Amino acid sequence: MKLIAGNSNLPLAQAMADHLNIKLMDAQIHRFPDSEIRVEIKENVRGEDVFLIQSTSNPANDHIMELLITLDALKRASARRVTAVLPYYGYARQDRKPGPRTPISAKLIANIMTSAGADRVLTLDLHAAQIQGFFDIPLDHLYAAPVMVNDIRTHYDLSNLMIVSPDAGGVARARSLAKRLEVDLAIIDKRRERASVSEVMNVIGEVAGRDCILYDDIIDSGGTLCNAANALKEKGAASVSAYITHGVLSGRAVELVQASALKELVITDSIKPRDDVKASRNIRVIGVSYLLAQAVHRISEESSVSSLFD
Repeated sequence: MKLIAGNSNLPLAQAMADHLNIKLMDAQIHRFPDSEIRVEIKENVRGEDVFLIQSTSNPANDHIMELLITLDALKRASARRVTAVLPYYGYARQDRKPGPRTPISAKLIANIMTSAGADRVLTLDLHAAQIQGFFDIPLDHLYAAPVMVNDIRTHYDLSNLMIVSPDAGGVARARSLAKRLEVDLAIIDKRRERASVSEVMNVIGEVAGRDCILYDDIIDSGGTLCNAANALKEKGAASVSAYITHGVLSGRAVELVQASALKELVITDSIKPRDDVKASRNIRVIGVSYLLAQAVHRISEESSVSSLFD
C-alpha cells in the first residue's frame, strides 16, 4: 500500500500517513508558468495498491485537474490499483437537473475520474446518497457521524439536547444522528427564493429551552445555517450550535458565522481550514484522518469498511 497526496489538503494526508505508519510518496505536483499542471512521481509504483488523497475544494477546478493528471500518471506507471480518496467531493450539489438545459455535473466528474484511471473511490458524506450510483467503479461512502457523536457526547449534556435539520432535504441525515444520540429531532422549513439565498419560514418541533445542534453535510456561504440558528433562537432555544462535515465557507461565511446566533460551529478537516477559520472565535475543527486511514487500511486488506459504523 502506498499513499500519494495532491496539494488540496496535505495536513490531512500526512495525518492519515502517520496513523498508518507509512510515508507519503515522493511526488512533485507543480505548475508551468502558464498554469498547466505537471506531475512527476519519484517512486516505483508498478504492481502497487495506491491511494491518491485529494479534496476537490477551492480552487475546485485546479484540484480536480491535479487529481485527474495524477491518476493518469499512476496508471501509466503500472500501479495495480488506484483508489481516489476524496474527503470532499466537489460538484456533488449538482446531482440532478434543476431545470431545462442544465448539466448533472456530479455524474460528469464521476465519468471523468473513471476515464482518468481511478479503480475505486473513497469519499466522505456525499451531499446525496444517489451519487454513489453515478460511478461505474466501486465506491466506499464514509460517514463523519461517529466522529461527531463522540465529540457531542464529550461537549454536551444529552438530556437537554435536540438535533435539528436545517432543511427538509437533510432530515434523514439529522434523524440518523439523533437516533445514535437517542435525542429528539426538529426540522427547519425554509423557502429558497434563488440560488444561494434562503428564507426561514417555520420551525417544526418544540425547541424552547433546548440546546439545539444543527446538523448538515456542507456549509458554503453560511446563509442557510445562520438563518436557521436565528430562527431557533427566536423560538426560544437555550443555545444553538452546528456540526457540519465539509466547511467550504466561501465568501463572507466566516464573518456571518461570527455575527450569528451560533454558539459554536464544528467542522471537520475534510477541507483544509483557512487561517481565518482557525482564528475564528466560534469555529472549531475536528479531525477525520483516523476514520479515513482506517478505511484505507481495510480496503487494502480487503476487509469490511461498513463495519467501521457498526
